[in-house]
Amino acid sequence: MPGPDAAFPSGRRKGVVEVDAPRLSVVMAVRDGAPWLTAACRSILDQSLHDLELIIVDDGSRDETPSLIERLAGADARVRPFRLSATGLVGALNKGVEVARAPLMARLDADDIALPGRLERQLAYLEEHPRTVLLGTWAQRIDADGRPLGLVRPEAAPAKLAALLARRNPFIHSTIVMRTRAVRRLGAYREACRHAEDYDLWLRLAEIGDVAILPEPLVQYRVHQASVSRQQVLRQCFSMRLARRAAAIRRASGVDPLTNLRSPPDWEAGAATFYGEDADLFRFLALGAQDGARRPASADIAMPTPAMLAGLNHEEKKLARRAIRRLILAPGRPSTLPRHHLVLQALHGAIGWRFLRASHH
Repeated sequence: MPGPDAAFPSGRRKGVVEVDAPRLSVVMAVRDGAPWLTAACRSILDQSLHDLELIIVDDGSRDETPSLIERLAGADARVRPFRLSATGLVGALNKGVEVARAPLMARLDADDIALPGRLERQLAYLEEHPRTVLLGTWAQRIDADGRPLGLVRPEAAPAKLAALLARRNPFIHSTIVMRTRAVRRLGAYREACRHAEDYDLWLRLAEIGDVAILPEPLVQYRVHQASVSRQQVLRQCFSMRLARRAAAIRRASGVDPLTNLRSPPDWEAGAATFYGEDADLFRFLALGAQDGARRPASADIAMPTPAMLAGLNHEEKKLARRAIRRLILAPGRPSTLPRHHLVLQALHGAIGWRFLRASHH
C-alpha cells in the first residue's frame, strides 16, 4: 500500500534545488540562541546519518547567533543559513518547511541535543512504516549545564497515543520527524494557534496518516531559566483548545474553521464564534495572568461552570486559582463571593479552604 506521500504534490518549489537532495532536512529556528547553538548544531552534523542538510533560520537575533551560524556554514556545506527580521517562531519554522529539499524533515531546537543515532533510527522506522507521517521519541531532560534531570516518556502504544493526542500534546517538538510533502500540503504551522502551533499541526497530520513515538530517549531536552510568561501560558492554553475545537469540526463537517484565520484570535471578542465557550472561560482566566496592579472588573467576569472546571489542565488550574484570589481579595468584594469560594475549593481542595479562612482575617 502506498504511503501518504503518494497522494501529495511533488513538493517542488520555486527557488528550491531538487538535484542531489539529501535524505533528511533538519530545521532549526533560533533567536538569540548563542549559549547552546553550536552544541545543538554539532549534535546534528555529527549524527551517524551523514546524508542530511541543516537549515538554520535566524529570526532576527541580536546576540552572537549570526556569526556562529556563519562559521558553521563555512565549515560544513550541509549547513544552509537563512535570516529573517524577527517574524516570530511560526514564520521561521515555515521558512524552513519552504526551503527543505528532503522528503523527510526533522526538528531540533537550538538549545537541545540530538543523540548520535537519533536520525538514523527515526529514518529507518519511517522507511519501514510508509503510512506514518509524524514520528517522535522519548527525551532526556537536562539542565543549563547539561546535567540529567530525568526522562520524558510520552505514551508510545498506538491506540493510547491517538487517544492522548485528542486531549493534549504528547510530542516533544525537538524529537519529531515528519514527511515534508504532508506538512506542505496541510499548510505547515499556523499563526492562529500561536504557542501551540505544533499541536495544531500534529492534529492535522493525524487526520491523513499514522503518528508514532519511539520509546527511546534520543534527544536531550534542555530546561533553563528562559521561562515562559503567564501571558504566553494563557495564549498557549487557549491555542490548544482552539486546535482541538477545529479538529472536532473538521472531523464532523470536513471544514476547517481556522483556514482563513491569519492571526491569534482575541477571546475578549470571541463570544459569537465557534470557540465562544472557550472565550468565556479565558476572559476569566486572563485575570490570573495579570500582574495584580489592575483592579479586576468582577461584574464583567463570568465564573466558570462545573463542566468547564472539569476540563481544566494543570496550567489553566493555576491561572484559575490566581483569578479567584484576585476577585476575593479585591477591594469591595463582589456579592458572588460564596461561589468564588466553591470554585476555589473545587480547584485546590484543602489548600483552597486554608487560603479562604486566612482571607477573612
